[in-house]
Amino acid sequence: MKQTIKMSLSALAIVSALSLAGCATTSNSTVANVVETGSFSLPQYQTVSLSNGLKVNLMVQKEVPLITINAVVRAGAVNDTTSGLASMTAQGLMLGAAGQSKADIEQILDFMGASLNTGADQEGSYIDASFMSKDLDKVLPIFSNVLLSPDFDTAEFAKLQQREIVGLSQQKESPRAVIGRYFNKLVFGDHPYANPSSGSSESIAELSIEQLRAFHQGFYQPNNVAISVVGDFDPQQMQAKLEQALGQWQNTEVAVQADLAQAVPVMGASRVLLVDKPDAIETTFVFGGMGINYDNPDYVGLTVVNTILGGRFTSWLNDELRVNAGLTYGARSGFVPFSKAGVFQISTFTKAETTKEAIDLALKTYARLWEKGIDQATLDSAKAYVKGQFPPKFETASQLAGLMSEMYLYGFNDDFINQFQAKVDGLTIAETQRLVKQYFPQQNLQYVLIGNAEKIADIAAQYGDVTKVDIKDSGFGQ
Repeated sequence: MKQTIKMSLSALAIVSALSLAGCATTSNSTVANVVETGSFSLPQYQTVSLSNGLKVNLMVQKEVPLITINAVVRAGAVNDTTSGLASMTAQGLMLGAAGQSKADIEQILDFMGASLNTGADQEGSYIDASFMSKDLDKVLPIFSNVLLSPDFDTAEFAKLQQREIVGLSQQKESPRAVIGRYFNKLVFGDHPYANPSSGSSESIAELSIEQLRAFHQGFYQPNNVAISVVGDFDPQQMQAKLEQALGQWQNTEVAVQADLAQAVPVMGASRVLLVDKPDAIETTFVFGGMGINYDNPDYVGLTVVNTILGGRFTSWLNDELRVNAGLTYGARSGFVPFSKAGVFQISTFTKAETTKEAIDLALKTYARLWEKGIDQATLDSAKAYVKGQFPPKFETASQLAGLMSEMYLYGFNDDFINQFQAKVDGLTIAETQRLVKQYFPQQNLQYVLIGNAEKIADIAAQYGDVTKVDIKDSGFGQ
């Protein structure tokens, strides 16, 4: 789940995460070299259905006396009628439930050392509870009440609304925090994937309690939700407790989902969105284009290739822009997949005076994928790095519960995990050439530049047709 809650499998990519870590050893081998890092497979779990059809995944992990319960709802920013509605509904679940106030819920959880968090992203909404296994009977009723019977308290909602409005305004003071939203808007235009899960200050101010209640009623239905439980518990007892807590929950509506595969834009020309921030002394920029779906069969191979380009500290982009040229503190690239589309992006930041130099060097480094390709030693190093980084992503109960929620939301199965390392081992130089040619956007790139427009407008115009907006304008560009 991207935390807020969701710890995404595509945590490669968002522009705001420009701090880089990790390194890899490089092999001098000139032939394919399989580096043994052990095998990793998804721990065993069982899937059951409650009497109302609610899908439940049960994964027993008895190493520590902890339990995580995660609920995922097929409802996110793509379902917003007013920008930010899904996110505010998810956050609103914590404003009191079944007669218990927000303060009451927080006090009970704090006393036990438990946590209960909610949030939403592009395609899902999440409720995540983590607690000591001995406290199951105290936490589960709160969890079920928050999911099924939120009060959406008017006074608490007004406070939340104001916090979000102020927070969104403050975020625009940090270009790296918001540039991904501008990029999504530029690429997807009027498609639902352009909707920022955060909303905007203006859209959040327009929301009403009635909209939150209607969104909850329309999408929070047993046939539109999956529950995943990971930790120290007895499966039969847990199923019985979940049946008691959630079994009476009935479908009252059919959740109406948008056809996200329709009207996905095609990039017909290079465009530049210039976001003017007059007080900026740096230029933060992203460029790229369309990417891949979550269930793309080449996901694993693309992860390896992208690791070489911009997915680790010793990547080409970071070496060239940070280490060799000294233009930035970090540069990276990544695929951000959704269920029916996705984006690929390269991102960094630099002094206003070196904007053109940094963009051109990033483009030149990106072009190495086609002009020189990947050699065997570099491929071996990246394969070892990716295999070594993979298991730690799924160590904790919270990570495993989040993974199963993503499996429900995006439609991939155990094979993604169980075959991941084997697919990494099987990647060849010839395959990397195919992946580069097929998936990495080369023509009609899309650019977002945030900085002092007076200083960088002429530079921006060299990369495509420019649309200029002020960073203080409502939303995230047109």
